[in-house]
Amino acid sequence: MTIIEKSIDIDVPVRTAYNQWTQFESFPRFLEGVESIQQPQRALTHWIARVGAVTREFDAEIVEQHPDDRLSWLMLTEPRHKGTVTFESLDSGRTRVNLRLDLTPCGVVHKTGSALNLAQRRVDRGMESFKEFIEVQGRETGSWRGEIRSGRVRPDPALGCPLVPTWPTG
Repeated sequence: MTIIEKSIDIDVPVRTAYNQWTQFESFPRFLEGVESIQQPQRALTHWIARVGAVTREFDAEIVEQHPDDRLSWLMLTEPRHKGTVTFESLDSGRTRVNLRLDLTPCGVVHKTGSALNLAQRRVDRGMESFKEFIEVQGRETGSWRGEIRSGRVRPDPALGCPLVPTWPTG
């Protein structure tokens, strides 16, 4: 098991940083190698990513989501990993974003990448890019303020949205 951790201080309020993180479709704008992310259901994301010449598709389940606090997920395909991102208000206009990934490298390519610290470097660049993206933009591109507990979706009470909303896939 490889554990990767990265914290970064961002010059936006915690609500703005959290709201942007919930906009998975925007990740390709700042995460290297991510070609697209779709969210067919509130607790499910489908990723297409490229590492070198290899393109991979995988699904991840959001198992916990609490506005302005945390979001945790599990990858549903091999190689499995899980992660958590937390948001900590430093003051009214600054936020610390903490990311932790637990990776299980499998196969020669993943084990070699792990030994060379490639995943840590990619996470570091991704967090720096997220910081730059949200600070330059100055505001979130959207938000979802509902909760997910133990994989069960709880809607944002302010919106009165359905218990298990789905998104068009076409």
